[in-house]
Amino acid sequence: MKTINYRLCSIIFLMFNFLSCSVAAQVFSLWPEGQIPNRIETNEEEVHKQEGILRISTVQKPTIEVYLPAQNNATGEAMLIFPGGGYGILAYDWEGTDIAKFLNGKGIAGIVVKYRLPSSKSQTQKHNVPLIDAQRAMRMVRSKASDFHIDPNKIGIIGFSAGGHLASTLGTHFNEKVYAPVDAIDSISARPDFMALGYPVISFGAMTHNGTKTNLIGESGPQDMIEHFSNEKQVTDQTPPTILFHATDDTVVPVENSLLFYKALKDNGVSATMHIYPKGGHGFSLARKDEHLRGWTERLLEWLESLD
Repeated sequence: MKTINYRLCSIIFLMFNFLSCSVAAQVFSLWPEGQIPNRIETNEEEVHKQEGILRISTVQKPTIEVYLPAQNNATGEAMLIFPGGGYGILAYDWEGTDIAKFLNGKGIAGIVVKYRLPSSKSQTQKHNVPLIDAQRAMRMVRSKASDFHIDPNKIGIIGFSAGGHLASTLGTHFNEKVYAPVDAIDSISARPDFMALGYPVISFGAMTHNGTKTNLIGESGPQDMIEHFSNEKQVTDQTPPTILFHATDDTVVPVENSLLFYKALKDNGVSATMHIYPKGGHGFSLARKDEHLRGWTERLLEWLESLD
């Protein structure tokens, strides 16, 4: 009996370790050591606080955290995930790793981007820094498509709140030269193949989220910079197909942000889908406790299947 129990415990232990390993993520630095663009060496340190949500601030070394589905379940699609937090913090699990794990369950590679947040202390031209990291993340993932068993032409992005602003910035400024190339990866296209935006900050005009705007360009940013980062004004026919989801009662980021972007997409002949929910407020992530609102995840999957 003792022998049987010992063997049973051994089997359970091995199975536990196998399952733990199967969901482990790979973490890659975005930049070669000592070659992070626009970086100033300071005494700032990266801060991680777990307060119901993992909040990361003063990011020093940007990374991608890669969650891959089992190859037999994989669709070949991948999504880079940009957590929100007003460009002041990253809601890293709530709008990052939890989203990646959800996507994995649907056969989609989920790749969380830990991007640098604007800091006058540790960066030059801080307004460009999030976009610099976003462009690099897209290029790096595309360069590793064969390693990740994904199709380099099926790599999209999803962003929430200020992460939605960064995602929409990448979707409209992917060709903008915001940093000098550091290696061969930087010759690869940074254009997303598709884009999903959850309760996104889009405009830096009257309907903006002031915290997001202030953190990126300052409280009284110049008009040309306000225009530049009002992404509804930057849409072209090269902007990738987009799905938006937002709640009407969002008092943090007004729903008009999504409406403005949808109209700009439509006016430029870009395929656009939008789901506006009557209730849900701001920052609902997967919305697992709301039977109606959580349907956005199924709408996302339906939309992905509809893409050419």
